[in-house]
Amino acid sequence: MCMTDPIADLLTRMRNALRIEAKTVVAPYSKLKNNILTVLKDSGYINDFTSEMQDGHAVLKIDLKYGPDDEFVIQHIQRVSKPGCRVYRGVNDLPTPLNGLGIAVVSTPKGVMTHAEAKAQKVGGEIICEVW
Repeated sequence: MCMTDPIADLLTRMRNALRIEAKTVVAPYSKLKNNILTVLKDSGYINDFTSEMQDGHAVLKIDLKYGPDDEFVIQHIQRVSKPGCRVYRGVNDLPTPLNGLGIAVVSTPKGVMTHAEAKAQKVGGEIICEVW
């Protein structure tokens, strides 16, 4: 099976798991996905994630986060830059999702980080996704 957009696949797996109120979700491993999940964990959108081997393949096991009354912590997670239409922004044009209440995950020359960290380090890059 050929997957044309593995990042969109990861985000869709997370969205689907949240819809059925699953506690964990499993996705194929990649360095970029690992970096995106690190940003989501550091920003408080997921509890934790681990990489492990499953049937001879490396996978990411993601522990989703819910609030005290089982409400979703991730209300919205959407791919911005797509394989057919990449979205790059300079440091002055980086988005501020939900007026600063959400985050944009940005791939910069200094690594994958939130839009706020990218602005602080004065770097732009590819807008991977928005989360709130």
